Amino acid sequence: MDTIELQRVARIENDNWWYRERRAILSEELLRFSMPGEAVDIGAGAGGNSRELAAHGWQATAIDLSPAAVALARAQGVEAYEGDARYLPLPPSHFDLVLAMDVLDHIEDDARAAAEITRVLRPGGTVLLSVPSDMSLWSAHDVSLGRVRRYTPRTLTDLLENAGLLPIRVWSRGVLFRPFLRLLRHRSAHYEDLAPLHPLANEALRLSAALERRLPLHSCPGTTLFARAQKPG
Repeated sequence: MDTIELQRVARIENDNWWYRERRAILSEELLRFSMPGEAVDIGAGAGGNSRELAAHGWQATAIDLSPAAVALARAQGVEAYEGDARYLPLPPSHFDLVLAMDVLDHIEDDARAAAEITRVLRPGGTVLLSVPSDMSLWSAHDVSLGRVRRYTPRTLTDLLENAGLLPIRVWSRGVLFRPFLRLLRHRSAHYEDLAPLHPLANEALRLSAALERRLPLHSCPGTTLFARAQKPG
């Protein structure tokens, strides 16, 4: 993306229901830590999740493949560097937390990227990540975003374990609105994920996501998988 496009993405990130929901989930997960430490946000884009980390007291470093994304993140006060998730420009065994939201699904060699996550984590460190779930949901939406796969709980768990990580929890999100999104995406030959939503649709999806956080639906099929795993110490 060029700078103008990334600036548009940054504006949408502030209000779009999905980006807000991801930040809410991240905020909940950060409460599990007794104290903040050093974190790296891989595939940071405009730096929204990095700013969420900083708001919770973490020393956050953002990594993105796009020079324009890095420049935009820096302009918003984020410490950001250009880098490939498969070859992170970071020291080994250094970070308490690695964040990789919707990153691995864009990488052909996701095993290499997962191994890099393990390398930069300190022993006992945690990775928190999200990926799209279930190849039966594959559509123009995925193609437009440059994805190469969707995951199942089993394939995601295998990926983490093969990288030397210990999965602690894998859970679903997007259970309530899965039927609606499946219908919407399969009926369209093209899907622009970052097009601004009508305010009523955006608010309805936000409320649905907030409700789902309070319901015991984490093991049901959804549209997204989240995972928390640890590097053995």
